[in-house]
Parts: sequence; C-alpha cells; structure tokens
Amino acid sequence: MECQRPLLQIALDNLTLDQAFATTRLIASEVDIIEIGTILCVSEGIRAVREIKALYPGHIVLADAKIADAGKILAEMCFQASADWITVICCADINTVKGALQVAQQYNGDVQIELTGSWQISQASGWYDAGIRQLVYHRSRDAQAAGVNWSDQDLAILQQLCDMGFKLTITGGLEADDLPLFRHLPIHAFIAGRSIRDASDPVAAARRFRQQIHQLWG
Repeated sequence: MECQRPLLQIALDNLTLDQAFATTRLIASEVDIIEIGTILCVSEGIRAVREIKALYPGHIVLADAKIADAGKILAEMCFQASADWITVICCADINTVKGALQVAQQYNGDVQIELTGSWQISQASGWYDAGIRQLVYHRSRDAQAAGVNWSDQDLAILQQLCDMGFKLTITGGLEADDLPLFRHLPIHAFIAGRSIRDASDPVAAARRFRQQIHQLWG
C-alpha cells in the first residue's frame, strides 16, 4: 500500500458545544479532521455535527456515533447534518454496516468501523467484502486509565489489517511521542483528544503532532 502522510484528527469529546468551540477556535487550522466525539454527540445531539461543519466547511467532519443498530436511520441523520464520515461499532451486525455504508455513499461520505471492545480479525474480511476501507484501532479510555500501553501485539494486528488493504486510524490517549511506534505502518490518521484539548498550549501541542508526522512520514 502506498504510504502517504497521516492526517491529524482532533477529537471533540466535550460536554458542551461551547467547550468544543473553544478548542476549534484555537487549533482548527492545525488539523485535517474534526471529530464530533461520542460524548459530544450524546450531550448536544446531531446539531453539534451541523454547527461544526457550518463553521469549518473545508474540514472533514466525523460524527463518532458508534452506530450499533438502525444503520440506515442513524447514518441518514448524521449525513443530513453534513457529516463527511461516521463510525459504526465493530460489534454491529454486518447488515447494519452495509446499511450505513449504503447511505454514506449516497452522500459521497464514508464509514469507519470502530474497533472498540471485543472483535475478531476474522470479521475484517466481511467488512472489506462489504465495501469498508476505514478502520479505527482504539485503545479504550478505560484501558488507558487502567495503565494499558501499546504492545507488540497491537502493532502486529495493525500490520495485518494494513496488509488486508484497510486505511487505519489510531486513537486512544495518543501523545506526540507515541507516534514513532507506528512509523513503519501506512497510517491514515492519528486522533488526538485530551493531549491537545487539555494542553496548557493546545496550538503548540497540535503543532508537535504535526512535526512528528512530518518527520516520521516525510
């Protein structure tokens, strides 16, 4: 697979749109993708997607809805609100995945499978056959809190998924100094949330990620 420079995604897992706007006002120009995080989607509803996209029409806006069922209905809601991409949780039935992707294609959008919780590598072939090309490899928020670090097993799985032809997004408490772990892989995007949002200088934190990406992927 051709190795292109990874994109940088900011995760807006805020409780309010005002908090999210405080972040985007500072660092929108430093990122490629603006994620309406699951927490913000639940707290503020689909209007969060609509308002962020209206403010930043030149950015990819991702609705991290983690759809588990009613794929067509929920995907339609997200894309009508001007989302570019949405997420479907890995435990969703393959027909939910197909339904969400069908709607996404009608809007020239895309679907990511969120690899959170329990899943098997054998599922990946089914996703690929259904037309899915984007996966999000996720070290969960709770796993991070329990001290779970990136492992050789994680990297081996990522390599296997890349070899299958997937575009991989990496997330889960990422710091800029974590990026060299993935330098041998054709990563599609890195997601940073708290490490940028909660930094004393969010702009400098975002630029540090950018610097690492440019140094490692050229």
